Amino acid sequence: MARPPVEPPGTVSAVAEPVADRLHAALRTEILDGSRPAGARLREEEIAEAHGTSRTPVREAIRRLVADGLAVLTPHRGAEVVSWTEEDLDELFDLRVLLEGHAAARAAASGRADTDRLTALCDAMEARRHPPDHAEITRLNLEFHREVHRAGGQRVLPDLVGRVVEVPLVHRTIRRYRPERLDASFAQHRDLIAAIEAGDADWARAVMTAHLRAAREVVRDTYRDPPIPTPPAAPHRPSR
Repeated sequence: MARPPVEPPGTVSAVAEPVADRLHAALRTEILDGSRPAGARLREEEIAEAHGTSRTPVREAIRRLVADGLAVLTPHRGAEVVSWTEEDLDELFDLRVLLEGHAAARAAASGRADTDRLTALCDAMEARRHPPDHAEITRLNLEFHREVHRAGGQRVLPDLVGRVVEVPLVHRTIRRYRPERLDASFAQHRDLIAAIEAGDADWARAVMTAHLRAAREVVRDTYRDPPIPTPPAAPHRPSR
């Protein structure tokens, strides 16, 4: 297989920009769903060869991952997926409680929340409860929280909260939920919608705070208990 061309360092060209967008989205998904675990190296040459591109858009995609907080540049190792200690995750959840609680309160007060959309996301998550489809529940859960963030602020708040929330702890959290905790989490989503519909900012903040504190305990369990086994996915069979 021919090696992809090596371009000189510099700004990403207009042609390479869409490729960098695609690579950034693909690598971000692989980090968030656990395909690229914490500490995994992000080798430019390997990624470029796998995606049939040059190293310039790969370099730009990795730069964006670093800006997202999903990757770090380490001396003598290059880029790798960020690793989180228990203390790091506690600090992140403290920030999530403050920022998402504020976003929920503002969403209730603003009247901008699309509660029909939030309800549809709840329905979709609950429909994937038996057996739990962790990957899809994670995606839907993240979109539910994003909807609340968007209702709470026009640009600054959603962007700020996104940098704290969209880190590779969300996937691990959902995968760790015991059945009774998953049911409680779904019920809290419904309570949050009720608070937003009522326009009660204090109630919305309280529900979001309780929701995130429960999630923090699940993450703390990650450092105490062995992982919950996940049934293997059914093999993909291409249509004829």
